[in-house]
Amino acid sequence: MAAASTSDLTTPLIPSSINTNGRRLQTTSINNLPSQVILTVNDAYSQSGTPTAQDSVRMGTLDDIEEELLRSQEGNPYGVIGSDGFEAPGSTTVDPFRNQTAKIEGVYEWVKMLLVLPIALVRLVLFGLCIVVGYVATKFALHGWKDKQNPMPKWRCRVMWITSYHWINRTGKPAPRDVAPILVSNHVTYIDPILFFYELSPTIVASESHDSMPFVGTIIRAMQVIYVNRFSHQSRKQAVTEIKRKASNNNFPRVLLFPEGTTTNGRQLISFQLGAFMPGYPIQPVVIRYPHVHFDQSWGHITVAMLMFRMFMQFHNFLEVEYLPVMAPSQHHKESAARFAERTGRAMASALNVVQTSHSFADYALLSKAAEAGQKCLSPFMVEMTKIQKLCHLTSSEAVDLLDRFLAMNPDISGCVKMQDFLRVLRLKPSALLSEQIFGFIDVEKNGIITFKEFLVGSAHVLKLPVFRRACEVAFAESDENKDHYISIQEFGGSASPAIPDLSMSEIVTLFNLFDTDGDGKISKDDFLTCLRRNPLLIALFLHHFMDKDLTAETSLNEMV
Repeated sequence: MAAASTSDLTTPLIPSSINTNGRRLQTTSINNLPSQVILTVNDAYSQSGTPTAQDSVRMGTLDDIEEELLRSQEGNPYGVIGSDGFEAPGSTTVDPFRNQTAKIEGVYEWVKMLLVLPIALVRLVLFGLCIVVGYVATKFALHGWKDKQNPMPKWRCRVMWITSYHWINRTGKPAPRDVAPILVSNHVTYIDPILFFYELSPTIVASESHDSMPFVGTIIRAMQVIYVNRFSHQSRKQAVTEIKRKASNNNFPRVLLFPEGTTTNGRQLISFQLGAFMPGYPIQPVVIRYPHVHFDQSWGHITVAMLMFRMFMQFHNFLEVEYLPVMAPSQHHKESAARFAERTGRAMASALNVVQTSHSFADYALLSKAAEAGQKCLSPFMVEMTKIQKLCHLTSSEAVDLLDRFLAMNPDISGCVKMQDFLRVLRLKPSALLSEQIFGFIDVEKNGIITFKEFLVGSAHVLKLPVFRRACEVAFAESDENKDHYISIQEFGGSASPAIPDLSMSEIVTLFNLFDTDGDGKISKDDFLTCLRRNPLLIALFLHHFMDKDLTAETSLNEMV
């Protein structure tokens, strides 16, 4: 139809207030807009499915309304789905994984290395012999032993042989096994399990990755190690069951755990994992110290080969062990595993005269990934994950995925990201108001750059909003205009354009490809939800779909997050 019809709209297009998630969003700025809006209906658009240049001009007033509505959100583009903004926890300069002497420095160290070199070669030969003898002995001890449910016979245990430092300073004594069937200790270096094997021959809980290590895997297998996959909930659950089973049977050796889950530098304790405390048995805490002046023996930011080399090049390595009084969960107050772990951690931190931080093994995983990506300054990538997990209910794997996104933004030497790199990775138009608001939402400090902690907490805040799942489902349903369970590139452009006006076709294609995770030229529901799980901030592209919908309504849709 060539003729165009016009109508004088006397009813406002947008109400003065909108009910969103139980909150009323005031849009007082709408009152300043023209009271009359002229719409031109052109059948050519509905037939082609693609807006023409004239259509874009005629829709300009509607775009102005959308932009005005965005401006009324006080810089928070996620208010429609219930966000009141977030605060990123304060940063810390403490690095519990850092070895203080990773590099050989000073004349004294170089002279000492020259003097000790012949002794170091002898030590290396003896160490190699120990490993070989230990390997052969354990192979012999394990030969023909198939009964993994019962303790290893005494004669098999006595075949084991190990060496230690010249002398060890000990304070306190190990409690009888029937008094404290579980030991917990701080973990500083690879010497720790060797020491306890020499002292007590316990059953150790260790990462399952250790089983595949040459020689070492065979040796620790003879200790009837309880293996655990740190990233598997089912594996951790099975490990707790096995800990309880072996701790309850006096025929087994006592069970030893390093509740930090990884090695630290001994200057701080990090948050404890709960595996040792969930069975509810009495526990004897043990603390290990490695006093030093020139050589830090902790296993952090240094390869095991370099660590062993430096150990061999010392005149003497110092080691202190202190057995603390046995601790038991409070039966009167029915103490939880978390409270029991906190109380034990405080006792160990006091004995070591250090503080216990909110770092966890997940921080070490983040730090390692940042180092692999070539980041020189690693402290910004340690976020005290225990605190973040409590605040945002974020899993370790989700944090690692978000770190991948952040690293793709090309952080500078200080670990910060500028707006243009942030928008580049999210495929957002740099000059758009919404793009600036999304970056401003994450930029808590309002200094024009964002840190990993800001990006992590901000993304987690949006991802874990109660209505986020429902919002994603609604966004897909509204974008799928043809109701064929797929979003075409035309449908996607029409859905995203109200949020970011004046998108060019190349910009639409770039953003479309981000959502089309399987690259088949169309966005399935799984593609759509997967993309928003990885990039939760992009839900802002579809906020105009939620203006007149109650996202808190009960739904039978499948859970997304």
